[in-house]
This record gives sequence, structure tokens and C-alpha cells, in this order.
Amino acid sequence: MRESSVRGERGRRATVPEPRENGEDDSPPEGEGPASHGAGRRRGGQGRPKRSRGVRILRWTALTLAVLVLGAAGAGYFYYEHLNGNLKKEALDLGDSKIGKPEPNAAGQTPLNILLIGSDSRNTAENVKLGGAKQDADRKPLGDVQMLVHVSADRGNMSVVSIPRDTRVTIPQCTDPHDGTVYPKTEGAINQSLQHGGPGCTVATWKELTGVYIDHFMMIDFSGVVSMADAIGGVPVCVDDNVYSHDSKGHGSGLKLTKGTHNVKGVQALQWLRTRYGFEDNTDIGRAKAQHMYMTSMIRQLKSGTKLSDPGKLMDLAEAATDALTVDHGLGTVKKLYDLGNDLKRVPTKRTTMITMPWEYGGGGEYVLPKPGDAEQTFSLLRNDISLDGRDKKKPDATPAPTAPKEQIPVVVQNGTASTVLGPVSGRAAVITSELARLGYAKATANTVLISRADTTVLYPDEPRQGDALAVAKALKLPKSAVKASKSVREITLVVGNDWREGTAYPKAADDGDKTPKSADALNGEEKGCMKVNAGYTF
Repeated sequence: MRESSVRGERGRRATVPEPRENGEDDSPPEGEGPASHGAGRRRGGQGRPKRSRGVRILRWTALTLAVLVLGAAGAGYFYYEHLNGNLKKEALDLGDSKIGKPEPNAAGQTPLNILLIGSDSRNTAENVKLGGAKQDADRKPLGDVQMLVHVSADRGNMSVVSIPRDTRVTIPQCTDPHDGTVYPKTEGAINQSLQHGGPGCTVATWKELTGVYIDHFMMIDFSGVVSMADAIGGVPVCVDDNVYSHDSKGHGSGLKLTKGTHNVKGVQALQWLRTRYGFEDNTDIGRAKAQHMYMTSMIRQLKSGTKLSDPGKLMDLAEAATDALTVDHGLGTVKKLYDLGNDLKRVPTKRTTMITMPWEYGGGGEYVLPKPGDAEQTFSLLRNDISLDGRDKKKPDATPAPTAPKEQIPVVVQNGTASTVLGPVSGRAAVITSELARLGYAKATANTVLISRADTTVLYPDEPRQGDALAVAKALKLPKSAVKASKSVREITLVVGNDWREGTAYPKAADDGDKTPKSADALNGEEKGCMKVNAGYTF
């Protein structure tokens, strides 16, 4: 593998494998284990990408296309049965998470969370040809692309959160549903979770990392990606100067475009998505920006309907999409994919936001970690169904009065620290029940049933008792956002979450975390622009 050296932060130097061009094998050297599959991107020329992200982004492209196409296509019963037979299905969650589905809002609506997984499987001759690395043909696939799509409860906005594939996380214990193999809890790169029994373990890993309930997953491999990208009919992209991604040392994707806007498809689309040498500072940061531009342009194209007007092409696309997808059993029919497509089509493009999980380097630059504070703030926004674009309408700041004096208000306290990664903290319900009693809530009682909840929450059963819940939150110095309506409780119920695992003083600050961190590099679905061409790669 060719390598070059780039200057890292604080003068460190990082070895950067060059992107493979023209179908070159882009796998790790022989003998290199899965744990070393890629280190994160580093700003300003700092980074160690070990495999081109171009094909991985095409996998995301194909997933998006699959949903939108199936939401637009129409066909007879027997053809639908044929398409249903194309779909491959796997278990949704192989872990033992006790994270529950979010409570419905006042209108009875719940948010929708779908995990998109791009597998690097080389289980067919076609996958080997597309992905190279013939020596990896029998290796279990890695989940090199992972994006969580969060659709708001009212379907008014959509957030897409990606995570660097080499992010070091705790992978919970998972049991392979096919052969019964039990994979113990371990620390590793998040892309390795797919090797621990399949996509259901990747779902389990995301749930424990983020505290977000996941409704469905969709997974795709190399097969069908290029053909579906080509079948779109091209995606408009723009460069601010002539660009030729090639130099005397063999660096570059081979992309050659003149200044202005071009409709790229097929091999040229793949070149665009793989280009690092030629965009901005020749790092993976520029490549990621080019990929985001491609993705948002493609979504605008698909939602406009300009590429989906030919019934014959629609059927071809539906065929390719269903043949390429692996989904959970709850999403395992074309009808369910159709309904999902309709849900996604309701979201205005201008309310679509794509970000990367805020991260920082660990292990001397060998891998990345969730950035303290910023990553958790991002996950909290998803858990609380707050849009990442900051355009949610603010509700009036009304504070209803309690229905009775605090000593007469029954409060049930429940331990929500049943994390399979961190482990439960015994006695939390009793500790906070005692604290409430000290504060004057004489009717506070502990519920011994252990559940899992990321955020400490005060639930109330009906509108009249909202004031009681707000009073409990205020007494414990919880933010107002912790108070939520719930049809599943009969009394004011305080669930002590994994954000409050010790002590009697709530450790978080008041409501100041309702904005997307700048480190997430948010991109709006309507943003357009031209990629800045590096001066060394013009012609």
C-alpha cells in the first residue's frame, strides 16, 4: 500500500495510505486485523483514511434512492410479491438493551429512527471486483458506513447523523441468531460491530452509545450500488475551476472536469465521491464536503421527481433496490418500505440536516472518540426530538400551578440506569426517593423495576398534572425539557436516567443544550455551491 506522511496536530506526523485508484485493492495489508480498519479524518491535512469513502458514500446514496424509489413506484400484486422476495431480512437488535420506544407527543405521534449501514462484504464475485481485496473474500463484513436517520414525530424535519467508522466504542454482548455464537462485550471500532452477529449488533451498539431507540435498519453492500447510482441519470455537481485529480506519483481519483456544473454518473460519480487530491487542502475533509454536496444534490433531484417519471426505469430501480437491501423483519415488505418512503417525502428539503458526530482523536491519532460534551449534546437532541437545524418553533413558556401542596403529591421514582454497557447502579430509586422526601414530597415512593433511559425524565399522565411534574423538576433542579407527558404512567413518575448515576444533585446544567454543536459541521439539504479546487490539481 502506498503511503505518504502528513503533519498532525502539535507537530505529530501521521502515516496516510493513499486512496486506491482505478479499482486497486484498498484493503489493509495482509495480516492486518479488523481493529486497524481505518483511523479518523484529521482537519488541515491530518488524518489516516485507510480505505476510500467513495464507495461507502455510494452505499448511502443507494439506501436513500431505495427508499424514495419504493415510495414512488407502483406495480401489481404479483410483482410486489416478487420484490418482497428480493428483500433479505435479519433481526433488529441482538443486544439486551432496555431502552424503550419514545412516548408519543400530544398528537399521538412518535419519532422514527432508522440506522443505515453500508457493509464492505465481499461475499460475491461482483463484490470482490467492486471492493478489491480478494484475500478478504471470506472475511466477515465490516459496517464501514453508519448513519442514523431521525425523522421528527410530526415529520416536519429530518436529521442524519453519521459516525466515523473507526470510532472506539463499547460493543455490547451480542448473540448471532444463525449459529448461536455469543460475542462478549468488548471495546473496538464501531465498524467491527457488524462482525458480532450481523446488523442487529450494530443496532445494539448504537442504542447503547446514543441512548436513542432505533426502529429499523437498512443495510446494503457493494452490489447494485454503482448500477443504482448510474440509473439515477446523473447528479449535478460544481467545481470552481478546472480539476484533474491525478499527479506524477499516482495520487488522485482520475476525476477530470472543467470549471462549472456537470451531471456526473457511473464511473465519474464514483471518481467525484473518491476525490481527495484536487479538492480544497487535499485531505479527507475536502473529500467529505464533496460527498455531502453530491448527496444533497441527489436528494433534491429525487424529490423533484425529474428522475422518476419513466415507469420502466422505476421498476428497474425498484428491482435493484430490493435486491440490494437487507432490512429488519419489521421493515421486510415493499408496502412497509413504501410507507417509509412516504414518511420521508413529507420532510421538506430545507428541514433536512446532515452532520457528523462530534469527535476527537484518541490513541495518538489511531482512532477517534465521541467528543466529550458535544457528542452527548447531539445525541440528546435526537432523544428529545429537537431538530438539528435549530428551526423548531418554541412553545410558550407557561408554568401551570401544582394541583396540591407538594406533601400531598404522589411521586413514583424509578431506576433508569439499566445500561448494558455501563451496568445498572443499584439503589438509585431509593436514593432519589429519600431526597424528594427531604424536599417535602412525603408521598414519594420507589419502584423497584429496573429500566433504561439516557435522560432523567419526569412523566405526567394528564394535562392537569403537568404543573405537579414541573414542580418536581424544579425542586430537583432538572431542566423543563425533562418534563414529558406519558400515557403509560398513572402518577407523576421520575425516571432517574444514566445521566444521573450518582449523588443527589443533578449534574447537568439547565436548558442550554438545545443547539447543534458547531463541531458537528451541519449541512442543510438546500445548500448549494461549488467545490474549491486545489491549485496544484488544475489544468
